[in-house]
Amino acid sequence: MQKIFYEVNSLDKRCYEEFALTEDILMEHASLSMANYIEKNFEKQQSILIVSGTGNNGADGIALARLLYKKFDVKLYIPFGIKSKMAQLQLKRAELLGIEAVDEVEESDIVVDCLFGTGLNKELNKKSQNLINKLNSFDAFKLACDIPSGINNIGQISTVAFEADVTITMGALKVSLFKDVVKDFVGEIIVANLGIQRELYETQTDIYLLDEEDLKLPLRNKKDSHKGSYGHLNVVAGCMKGAGVISAKAAFGFGVGLVSVICHENIDLPYHIMQTHKLTKNCTAIAIGMGLGRYEEKEIKTILKKDIPTIIDADLFYEEVILEALNKEVVLTPHPKEFCALLKLCGIDDISVETLQDNRFQYVELFCNKYPKVVLLLKGANVLIGQDKKILVNCFGTAVLSKGGSGDVLSGLIGSLLAQGYGSLDAAISGSLAHALAASKYKKNNYSLIPADLVEEVKKL
Repeated sequence: MQKIFYEVNSLDKRCYEEFALTEDILMEHASLSMANYIEKNFEKQQSILIVSGTGNNGADGIALARLLYKKFDVKLYIPFGIKSKMAQLQLKRAELLGIEAVDEVEESDIVVDCLFGTGLNKELNKKSQNLINKLNSFDAFKLACDIPSGINNIGQISTVAFEADVTITMGALKVSLFKDVVKDFVGEIIVANLGIQRELYETQTDIYLLDEEDLKLPLRNKKDSHKGSYGHLNVVAGCMKGAGVISAKAAFGFGVGLVSVICHENIDLPYHIMQTHKLTKNCTAIAIGMGLGRYEEKEIKTILKKDIPTIIDADLFYEEVILEALNKEVVLTPHPKEFCALLKLCGIDDISVETLQDNRFQYVELFCNKYPKVVLLLKGANVLIGQDKKILVNCFGTAVLSKGGSGDVLSGLIGSLLAQGYGSLDAAISGSLAHALAASKYKKNNYSLIPADLVEEVKKL
């Protein structure tokens, strides 16, 4: 896991006060990180257009121009002049080397965006919008310094934003890089060393980015075992029975020993999946909500009151009966619309999906503060997993997963791990990572995935 912060100005200040590092030293390392990336990945004398703003993000760009000058064909463009003292100092250094700013942007092999950075806190004017649109139109490799220009300090885009292939962010990861709306703009995210290792630069946080290594697969290492050794998941199927069947198939392929589908009508199931009309006596986990539709409230209440690990999805987020389960350690997996309905049911807030998407981290925090035992998995381009004070980000999701049934597979994966004895948070983490990483390995056209394909990819992890 990697730490994520809402802001890093306080971390910079700590470097000045505790480690006697100066603003100049941090800036030199920031620019050197970008220079090293460019030198490693591009050939000498390729053309580089560096677009610098008025403040310290622009100063990073001017310093970058100095570091690459003569080795590359550097074009430094400063459209709005300079204001900060560091930008003035960096420009003086560049001019003493013989670097002259160009009067207009032009096509180049590489475009480096150093316009605004994380300090942007207002809407872009028309000149800035036109400039960013023109940079986006260039057939070039695009690199953003700290954060693509047009994304504000809380991860929102009001008009346009620079479309980066790579973002080299300074010192530490920021929350603003992991909002859903910015995923199409940030590209690959690399953290720049600012003169000390991240372990020293970073401080305490409750927000973390999940890595592939955080996936803990349910590998079997005991020879003396039987099907009962690996749990029994009960999947509650509703009027849209296919959703429950998909979850059951996904669960069986992810290590659980037994799967039973609870349904009062006979349904067509694979031979290895059982059907029952009520919870089995040896049930070790419950998956409920997928395709549930109309239901008998008394029966659902009885199921939710059981002291058995449970994952809840889909239709139940619109029904008050879900409140029965929020005082214990359950896993909830809503998509944004469902989460808005849940927030309203819980009396936290009555908001639109758009408001939620602009403030995903804040609303996950609000919900988890009210229900600290619950593990919340908020679906999206970047999945957020929260419990109590902790929020974890899974950024491995792709558009491949934007298909009906993908969420039912996720419920099955998490339910399978719960049945095998994983804790709720660990089940949500590994189920979510397996789900996203399996999709990322899918080799056919990215519009073609069906739930069975996703289950097959999970088996190969």
